Amino acid sequence: MVVNKPLLISQPQIGNLIRGIRLETGLTQEQFASQLGVTCSTMNRWERGRSKPSPLAIQKIEQLLEQMGEKGEDLLAKYLAN
Repeated sequence: MVVNKPLLISQPQIGNLIRGIRLETGLTQEQFASQLGVTCSTMNRWERGRSKPSPLAIQKIEQLLEQMGEKGEDLLAKYLAN
């Protein structure tokens, strides 16, 4: 799967993408934050568009998208289209 780099996505698309991934995987903000190695408040700021993930967090998000396969591609396409 070729993933268009989420690092290049602007806010609020990256926040919406992160929320979409989290909801698609059925995780709470706390669970998803733990999986990415960040705090729940950081996850909340990302989703609300108040801050953008670090390059390391972006790498982890890209890995999650790749693991999701077609669902990850669909989510990425949805938020890149906006």
